[in-house]
Amino acid sequence: MLACQAVSPDRADHTVTIKPVTIKLSGWSASPIEQRLLQQVIQQFEQTHPTIHVKFEAIADQYMDVMKTRLIGDAAPDVFYLEAFEAPFLMAQGVLEPLEEYIPADFDLADFEPNLLNLFQANGHLYGIPKDYSTLALFYNTKAFAEANLEPPQTWDALLNAAPQLTIDRNQDGKPDQYGFGILPELPRLGYLMTAFGGQIVDQQGNAAYGSEAVARALQPIVAAYQNDRGVVQPADVGTQSGSEMFGQSKAAMVIEGNWAIPFLQDTFPELEFSTAEVPTFNQQPGTMVYTVAYVMNRKSQHKQEAGELIAYLTGRSGMTNWTSTGFALPTRRSVAQQLQFNRDPLRSPLVAGVKYATPWQIGSYPTAVMNAFNNQFLSAILGQQPLQQALDRAEQEANRQIQAAR
Repeated sequence: MLACQAVSPDRADHTVTIKPVTIKLSGWSASPIEQRLLQQVIQQFEQTHPTIHVKFEAIADQYMDVMKTRLIGDAAPDVFYLEAFEAPFLMAQGVLEPLEEYIPADFDLADFEPNLLNLFQANGHLYGIPKDYSTLALFYNTKAFAEANLEPPQTWDALLNAAPQLTIDRNQDGKPDQYGFGILPELPRLGYLMTAFGGQIVDQQGNAAYGSEAVARALQPIVAAYQNDRGVVQPADVGTQSGSEMFGQSKAAMVIEGNWAIPFLQDTFPELEFSTAEVPTFNQQPGTMVYTVAYVMNRKSQHKQEAGELIAYLTGRSGMTNWTSTGFALPTRRSVAQQLQFNRDPLRSPLVAGVKYATPWQIGSYPTAVMNAFNNQFLSAILGQQPLQQALDRAEQEANRQIQAAR
């Protein structure tokens, strides 16, 4: 508690005790490194805001399900993480506090990457300040490329042509020790390809729209390469859980991954020699995905002014610099990115370059239905269980059935 001196009219000194306001902040569980970084930034905030105490809660499982339940039950924290993926639904429900009046005059919203800030705006209001982001980049095994006398591919055609050349079957048993290219057959990783030929994930009404011929045209080369043993593999085929793990174990010479893969690979596979490049162009267009998370305020918070001060600090220049200084996350403020020189970092510069042309991972107010229907049907197409166009049509129909039922 804080003590301060006050002087009464009869000049008798007495002490007034001020109890700090406690702000509850919630997010999902993360790596120990990320948790330590956050605690350091919170401590710095408390030092400069001695009348505010921050209590952080990490939610281990089913984060958004827990958060939605708490919002309904008036038990949500004052401030919490919100992915752009989930933002449209919550912004439409009236459970988030608009942040305009809590933004300091010198906060400089123009400093943020506009295509990230826009993801948290609706009905003329700003509901979230993005704290960090990642795009996707091509990760490639430099030793494998040198042995194959290859350069990083600059187009998707070149990538798929290089994959067989990077595939190695040392035992000659038909089970390669190293595949050329590892894919994740999931909507969050493929959205930018689907738009390159004029396709859509969702239409303006928020309905699934990926059953078009344009989307099938975009995805068919990947399906064909996988089915025709042209050096393309997915994690489950080689006993791994993710693209990063598949790449780290040298079971794939190339993967397309995000910034999160860099510390994971450096810590878990320190002997691995790798580099990054911008995602190869597709249909002569640059493309990648961008994922971002914002701090948002519970509209029913009892401490909105203090919650606003916390958000402003965490996403201000000082707080964001401290949060992103190790490169574990990429800053959404352009001035901080320039200060930390991530645009010159050999591994991170392709990720930074991609933010200007990336497709945001945000697909309407019913994203789970749109994503799950696609993932289920596209996987069956990859495995040859049904034609690609049929899979896309079925996915679109199933997603829209669920959306209609939820409205």
